[in-house]
Amino acid sequence: MYEHDHHSHDHGSGRALRWALLITLAFAGVEFVVGWWGGSLALMADAGHMLTDSTSLGLAALAAWIATRPADAGHSWGHGRAEIVAALINGTAMLVLVGVIVYNAIQRFQNPVEVRGLAVLLVAAIGLVVNLAVLKVLHGGEENLNVRGAMLHVIGDLLGSVAALASGAIILLTGWTPIDPILSLLICSLILVAATRLLRTALRIVMEGVPGPIDLEDVRAAMSEDRDVVEIHDLHIWQISSERIALSAHVVVHDLEAWPGLLDRLNTLLLDRFGIDHPTLQPEPDEGLACNHANHQCHG
Repeated sequence: MYEHDHHSHDHGSGRALRWALLITLAFAGVEFVVGWWGGSLALMADAGHMLTDSTSLGLAALAAWIATRPADAGHSWGHGRAEIVAALINGTAMLVLVGVIVYNAIQRFQNPVEVRGLAVLLVAAIGLVVNLAVLKVLHGGEENLNVRGAMLHVIGDLLGSVAALASGAIILLTGWTPIDPILSLLICSLILVAATRLLRTALRIVMEGVPGPIDLEDVRAAMSEDRDVVEIHDLHIWQISSERIALSAHVVVHDLEAWPGLLDRLNTLLLDRFGIDHPTLQPEPDEGLACNHANHQCHG
């Protein structure tokens, strides 16, 4: 049942990403043509930004498609971690983009350039509508780490459109051009925080760390509450992908004959309370009881 749901979710996220890619590419083309026609380097540069985001959305869509491929001899867990790779690339690309924007903002402080306020204002208004539409499309799909990475790019564009609107309006009304690099730096700080969070989450998955919301000792304590459990050891929890959590553990039991029922209870507990959908549990007999049944070999 779970596998069916997982693949349908990937299909939904992939469709949303493809639509987002088409919309973003189309507007990037429009923005570049208007920027070229109006002689606005700022608009053409923003079109390049949109093109970068389109590449990221394309990468995310490709990763979503790869993630739907079933497990094979070379990838026994399947291909779900393709989305984590895409998230890492997207997060890194956003950090690079922040660096480029900061550099250009500093250059503009030192060497102000003429900004065509009306052209910026009109195209920014269109860009705001387009980015809201793309964000709605992505939000309507299954939200995994891959989609979050794509949404991060679109939110960056959305904030850019809002800033461009404000910049265009202020420049048109007052002629004060420093507002453009000031708002660019503000947006950079917001993107930087989001990109850092995305990278931290993706790196934790790559390093097979315990998922953020889960406490290892809480899981051990919950499993140990069962009357048939003596001890839980060699407990490991990690994420296969952003949507799948795995666990492995050795379970010392009072009576091995009670294992089938205990296994069902533990699996249900792990799924319902912690969202762990892929547990691997190894039963072990209680050493004290084992010694009593092994011709008294454990005395002394």
